[in-house]
Amino acid sequence: MRKSLLLSTILASIGAFLLVGGVLLLVDPGAPKHEAIKTGGLAGGAIVALYALWLNDRRRKVEEARQELESQRIEHDRSRVADERFARAVELLGHDTAQVRVGAMHALAGLAKSRVEYTQTVLDILCAYLRRPFKKSQQDVDATEIELEVRLTAQRLVEDLLPRLDEKNPPLYDLNLTKAHLEFMDLSYRQVGDLYMRVARFEDSNSFHHMVIHGHFYVTEAEANGRFHLHHTEIRGRAWFSRFRSTGIAVFTDTKFGGETKFANSEWAEVKADGCTFAVTPDLPEAWRN
Repeated sequence: MRKSLLLSTILASIGAFLLVGGVLLLVDPGAPKHEAIKTGGLAGGAIVALYALWLNDRRRKVEEARQELESQRIEHDRSRVADERFARAVELLGHDTAQVRVGAMHALAGLAKSRVEYTQTVLDILCAYLRRPFKKSQQDVDATEIELEVRLTAQRLVEDLLPRLDEKNPPLYDLNLTKAHLEFMDLSYRQVGDLYMRVARFEDSNSFHHMVIHGHFYVTEAEANGRFHLHHTEIRGRAWFSRFRSTGIAVFTDTKFGGETKFANSEWAEVKADGCTFAVTPDLPEAWRN
């Protein structure tokens, strides 16, 4: 096809040369012949130039298409490698050795940082690990401490993957920590979507202060046996503390509750809640009124 176009272009160029030159000589027989030849040559050259421009544009489009295909191939390879890394890391989370499980968690977190589409899935998996049954054993203290270190790693990685408080319009991720055993969990100065911690058990000290919870916050039927920090936090959705039991101090100073808030049948040993604001009037338990 290209050869036929080239031949057509050459013939059209010769024709334009003869036509323009001939017309000029017929219109003005007294004009210098070299001027007619020059003008005819310009007309023929213009056709050749147009063909060259078309050819260059065609080459450019072909090169762009080739580069696009190459980019797609590279991205496909990256996705395949990422999927393989993800599958292998998830598999290693069930390994008997604690160091292997910790390594798998770091691999998942690294994948989430390099490919943002994995972030919510990785957070779901880390939360699922924290939801695994865990109970401290007095008979096997060493095994308990080793598993606790693994769980603390999972908690730190969850924290690290969440957007910081000062980020504008960040992607929002949901956390489901229902029935999780949480010890020294620290999500302070972070932003989340929904935060579910139903029937969770909080040991020692856990921090959820200086946060923005854009969605709902559920800690129904949870139990806190240490310090529970939820001060200077904004909860924009519903906040459910129904049947929550706190045997330590709970700090809610200057927290903003932007949605419906419930404390039905909750128990509180000691509460600091000065400066709290409620968009919807809650039914506060006795400990909050004192």
